[in-house]
Amino acid sequence: MDPFAQPQQGPSWADFVAAWELFRDPVLSAGIAGLVLGFLAVYVVLRRMVFVSAAVTQGAGLGVALAFYAAIHLGIDIDPGLGAVATALLIAGLLVLDPGRLGLSRETVLGLAFALCGGGAVLVGARISQEAHDIQAILFGIGVMVAPEDLRAIEIAALALMLVHLWLFRGLCFASFDPVAARVQGLPVRVLDAVLLASLGIMIGVAARALGSLPVFALSTMPGAAAVLLGRGRLALTFALAAALGSAAGVGGYLLAFFWELPVGGAQTVLAVVIAIAAALALAAARALAGLMRRG
Repeated sequence: MDPFAQPQQGPSWADFVAAWELFRDPVLSAGIAGLVLGFLAVYVVLRRMVFVSAAVTQGAGLGVALAFYAAIHLGIDIDPGLGAVATALLIAGLLVLDPGRLGLSRETVLGLAFALCGGGAVLVGARISQEAHDIQAILFGIGVMVAPEDLRAIEIAALALMLVHLWLFRGLCFASFDPVAARVQGLPVRVLDAVLLASLGIMIGVAARALGSLPVFALSTMPGAAAVLLGRGRLALTFALAAALGSAAGVGGYLLAFFWELPVGGAQTVLAVVIAIAAALALAAARALAGLMRRG
């Protein structure tokens, strides 16, 4: 080891700007996907659907693995993104049906789906060693680049879903948070639930192909948890905050990964969790301060 050698410096902001053409697609993908997933995360958190998000995310990972398997061993060319969306929608569709008719609870169905998809992705991945790196990138988000077609898929899905959700915002909120009253008012609660679950399936499937299942799960839960704490019951503000925090976690995680030379998916996941913890600490501090002021 040369004691006179210059210490190595990590990547700088100038390096990032100089290579913006290379990083543009993954940054935009993370920001757009994070925005929509964060928006949907409010429903996930308030309706206690976190396990739904986990199961759908695992389904998306299995769909990508199956697409690679079909191409390698069966000679059937299936777009991995399409495979992710198809299996994610399949898992989401199981929840639209009434599992009670089979004597199963919703939690049991979710547990079965989560375990089957997670184990299936590992088993299928073991049979396609040629694409082992791609499978790892999809499951854990270790990939750095995003294909242009994946960015386009995210853009199209994000635009379509946000238009639908803004158009149906009042009805979706009413059906989600007070379904009994919504039925009394004549709203098609079952249809609106199907719209929400399909939205989760589509966005999670599309985003998992580009970002990885692990960060997608974090982005579909943590921003919602943080926004619910900070929004204090104001729905419009809560949804706006969740969308902004989701986008910030996606883009910020990518930047952290670049500057600190970390796995992208791990950085995005941890940042999303840190945002949720920071929101909880901020709320606790605000309540403590308010209590001190009342005593004073």
